[in-house]
Amino acid sequence: MSQSGKEYVMEKARELINAHSCCAEAREAAQAWLDAVGTDKEAEKAKDLIAELEEDLMPIDRLIAFAESEAGTGVFGDKAGEVAAHGRAVKAAGGKYCDCPACVAVEAVLARREELL
Repeated sequence: MSQSGKEYVMEKARELINAHSCCAEAREAAQAWLDAVGTDKEAEKAKDLIAELEEDLMPIDRLIAFAESEAGTGVFGDKAGEVAAHGRAVKAAGGKYCDCPACVAVEAVLARREELL
């Protein structure tokens, strides 16, 4: 991976860590990879990061279904309908994934997965 490519992924990993919508597992995997950059553990931690992020990227249909579920209401409260409507708007505009800050960062990192591995 080029130095500029690595810096880009590092920036996106930091955005992920700082995203309010980031789960603990993704945050830990991103931090572990950042800590390993430039060491003999970098490739191993990159594989771990990619595996975690592939699990976490939320397809837009799943977001909509979750927002419309009882569990989604438990998470989003009275905003669940707005989240579902937003998800439908994202889908109508051609979006395939949730557009929360964490998912946007995840999608950016995964777009460079081949370079990381």
